[in-house]
Amino acid sequence: MKIKFIVIVAFLTSITTFSQKKWDLRECVDEALVKNISIQQNRLSLELAEKDVEIAKGNFLPNLTGNTGGNLNFGTGFDPVSQNRVNTTFFGGSINVNSGITVFNGYRNTNTYKQAQLGVETSMLDLKKIENDISLFVVNGYLNILFAKENLNAAKVQHEISKKQIEAAESRFNSGVIPKGDLLNAQSTAATNLQTVITQENALDLALLNLAQLLQVPVEGFDIASIDVGTPSSNLLYKSSSIVYNKSLETMPEIARAKIAIESASLGIEISKASFLPSVTASAGLSTNYGFNLKLPEGLSNPGLSNQLNDNFGYGVGFNVSVPIFNRFQTRNRVAQSVINKEVFEIRLESEKVALKQTIEQAFLDVKSALKTYETAKISLGAQEEAFKNAQERYNFGAMTQFDFDQVRTRLVNAEAALIRSKYNYVFKTKVLQFYSGELILE
Repeated sequence: MKIKFIVIVAFLTSITTFSQKKWDLRECVDEALVKNISIQQNRLSLELAEKDVEIAKGNFLPNLTGNTGGNLNFGTGFDPVSQNRVNTTFFGGSINVNSGITVFNGYRNTNTYKQAQLGVETSMLDLKKIENDISLFVVNGYLNILFAKENLNAAKVQHEISKKQIEAAESRFNSGVIPKGDLLNAQSTAATNLQTVITQENALDLALLNLAQLLQVPVEGFDIASIDVGTPSSNLLYKSSSIVYNKSLETMPEIARAKIAIESASLGIEISKASFLPSVTASAGLSTNYGFNLKLPEGLSNPGLSNQLNDNFGYGVGFNVSVPIFNRFQTRNRVAQSVINKEVFEIRLESEKVALKQTIEQAFLDVKSALKTYETAKISLGAQEEAFKNAQERYNFGAMTQFDFDQVRTRLVNAEAALIRSKYNYVFKTKVLQFYSGELILE
């Protein structure tokens, strides 16, 4: 009973510890890469590609087969003892061991092996691309949570201000300074701000849910560690999209994969051309046989099994040369198909480059637009803060109604929300460019 109690306590403690854990960005990415089903599937594809290499490597080795068989014959048959045909029951069999090896087949085995190795590289690049995509999804989800938290904090601050405004309005109303309508406006503003807090809490819960589902971890108690995204620089990280594009040509797995596809297609051409060349194979074999007459006359006996196997033992070696002469133009057409296939992959590489360049150009434009929006939001917030200070002074001296004051404060709240939104949008857009340049650091 005591042991069960200890186990239960340990289990509950582990759950509590897990619920209190705050995941950092690196941990989130690592967890997603372990749990993601698409990644698991591609890892299995990589294992299959590695087995293809082993299979291709085996083509260089000789094969070895052994076989044996036996026959039971009834009726007239040849008697190996009397050397006559007699009516009898005879049992006999043979044992054979054969081996063969390909000496030359137009380098087909060599090129097939090289192709299989390229298949492994292709599978690794496919895996890398999915890992890149998942990592970017996690970064986006992580920043969305930080964005939601900052929005929630701002909403809570405004709600606290609203509650203090109610207290001030009640005091001024009781003193006869303001009419009841101003007090009701203050209460209405506080209620609206409370609704905003609830909305932002829901937005945060949804952002946490999305990331937890991406990591495939329980959402209950899930939280992330806060990181300081800082104040975005007013200078662009990269001067032009071409800088990012040139770097991406060396880092993006889809480009490397397209290049490998061309290399593999070139090997495919050589494999097809191998059918024009002769092939040479060598073979060797061992064989023996035995037989027993089951109806021998009295006084006679069959030779012993070991003696028969020894007496009938034989071996031999041989080779075969196969020279293609005419096969209805099949080889020529297969070579032509392989050449066309290579051209397809060459065009596909150019298509990948164009698509990548367009994506980076769009991402670079997004960063520039996000920076402009962020700079504008900073200016707007500064102006609204000054306007709010002026309005607060006028309101405190009774020179502004509660309604007009709330309008000014609403504009300030909206300006703060716009700045938060534009800041995280700019940060994420910058992360995207870093991703394409291969310089994205997960801290």
